[in-house]
Amino acid sequence: MTTMMMRSLFFSLCLLLGLVSKPALTLTLQDNKCSISVHMPELRRYYSEIRSKAIIEDTEIGVRILSRTAMKDVQDDQACCFLRLLLRFYVERVFRNFASDHPQEQRSSSALANAFVTMRRNINRCHCLCNEDTHIAIDSLETEFDKLSTDKAAMKAVAELDTLLDWLDEVDQATATETAL
Repeated sequence: MTTMMMRSLFFSLCLLLGLVSKPALTLTLQDNKCSISVHMPELRRYYSEIRSKAIIEDTEIGVRILSRTAMKDVQDDQACCFLRLLLRFYVERVFRNFASDHPQEQRSSSALANAFVTMRRNINRCHCLCNEDTHIAIDSLETEFDKLSTDKAAMKAVAELDTLLDWLDEVDQATATETAL
């Protein structure tokens, strides 16, 4: 094969992969003043590798740390602040205390934690204004976390992580709808 044919084949392959793979989700928060990129398929893949263990080992059925209802109640203008505070909570309290004995789960939880650190670093560049209701919602979440031993609370918070990932998708869809209008 000639160099020209190789380049053409490489370009075609890259184009095909770009069309097939889902692009990174770009969340635009705080009235289009802040946006961060989140590669949702990657987050979901890492999460799927630790989710089963977290759900099986979550024995605290009566406690809910991350409530779908509370997340749906986050006002649009508070999404930036809520996400910033939630990322801090997961990085500083949850992932630091989540443990696994299996090497693959350790790698996946580490990769997921690193992705959260990156998102946190990116959102910290944004100027997110927080109102009292948002702080109360995060305080409530931390209160539920503190009701359990640290290892059980971390396990529960990881088991409920799909709630956060679903919320990120909803924020993205709402942003896309607003942009289209």
